[in-house]
Order: sequence, then structure tokens, then C-alpha cells
Amino acid sequence: MSSIEERIAALEAKDEIRELTARYCHAVTDGDNATIVALFCEDGVFRMRRKVVSGRAELTEFYGGGVGGQTHKPFIQNNVVDLHSDTQASGRCSVEIRIVDDGEAYTCAGHYLDTYRKENGRWRFADRHFNAYHYVPLSKGWTK
Repeated sequence: MSSIEERIAALEAKDEIRELTARYCHAVTDGDNATIVALFCEDGVFRMRRKVVSGRAELTEFYGGGVGGQTHKPFIQNNVVDLHSDTQASGRCSVEIRIVDDGEAYTCAGHYLDTYRKENGRWRFADRHFNAYHYVPLSKGWTK
């Protein structure tokens, strides 16, 4: 059985990681690209469909060219975190995203598969993989 100190450390780690995913959503909503990139490890990776963005320079270019001028409003839920050590963890969280594209409202949903690593005393994304379920105009709704 683990000590009370180990159990508290695990709870604190999980809480910080859950806040990391929330901070990501707030930074995306605000179009704060510098904050988004800072939430990743130096060698962090973002994946989406066939796109893979690696390292701070590529992340800066990707988020600066994408999120900054967009209207993405992500909402995270069902956040599950598995601690593997004091510095390694993984998790999955669901996401719903509201977007306005060329004047039309869209709905998007999916989940993130994340790998987290403690770097410079903070939990960060080592790898964030977005898996979309749907991306459709809100007026048409979704069927799957």
C-alpha cells in the first residue's frame, strides 16, 4: 500500500494534468498561441489526422497559423489520467468544439489521446493526438 504522501502526490499530479487540458482549451479560445505552445514539452508533438507537428518551432507555426485567427471554443470532459511514474502519465479526454467558419456555425466532437511528461517541474503535453468523430455545420447536425 502506498503512503499518504504518495497518494497526495498522485492526486496533485492528476489535478495539475486535468488543469493542463483546461488551460489548453482556454488558450485556444483566447487565441493565445504562446500559451498553447508553452503547454507542450520542448519536443512535444500534436497529431491530427495525417498531420504531425513536432517541437516548439513547428508548434508555434502551426498554432500561429491556425488557432490565432479562428473561433474555436473547445469544451473538455470525461478526463481520465493514468500515472505511470512521477514524471510520466497518459490520458484520454473527450472534446466538443464550437467553430464559426466563413459565417457558418459548426460542431465538432472527438477525443484527445495524450501523453504527459513532467518537464522543468510542470506537467506538459509530450504528445497530444486529436481524433475527430464529426465536423459538420450545426444546421445539419451530426448522425454518427
